[in-house]
Amino acid sequence: MDIPLNFCSVCGAPVRQRIPPGDSLPRAICDACGAIHYRNPKLVVGALPEWEDRILLCRRAIEPRHGKWTLPAGFMENHETIAAAALRETREEANARVELGAMFTLLSVPHISQVHVIYRARLLDLEFAPGEETLDVALFREEDIPWDDIAFRTIAITLSHYFADRRAGGFGFHTGDVEPPSGFIPR
Repeated sequence: MDIPLNFCSVCGAPVRQRIPPGDSLPRAICDACGAIHYRNPKLVVGALPEWEDRILLCRRAIEPRHGKWTLPAGFMENHETIAAAALRETREEANARVELGAMFTLLSVPHISQVHVIYRARLLDLEFAPGEETLDVALFREEDIPWDDIAFRTIAITLSHYFADRRAGGFGFHTGDVEPPSGFIPR
């Protein structure tokens, strides 16, 4: 459940929920200026940086999941391509330079209105360090991945696909839907 939008972001007048002409879903519509406010899922974009047989992970310095490990990823910005967002997030969180490979996972997370996109990426060098949102950055072999301390299910799913594909000798493109955790209560 989304937090309701009560006021127009264009003129500040109250909005009300109704179905605009040509649409099939209720939207917040301003009767004063006519603005229709569409609220759509957010894109979370990142990279799976590889160096030989190791993967670069970042330990989060922010909530949610402070202190847990993740791939460098974050919200895509306006006027940015998906690839540019993955490169930017990798620089911001890990101060790492990568060359993006193929898109690797596309996971829908409908209970929080997000879509997570992760690219495979090749680390260009071993010059990396924690960014402002990161406590630590480290390379991990498969047997050293801190599975119990992975921040998000989408990251655990992505890592599982990666290591399974690597063992199989070829990488694919993985899609899926992530269900809410047991006991999840929408806000």
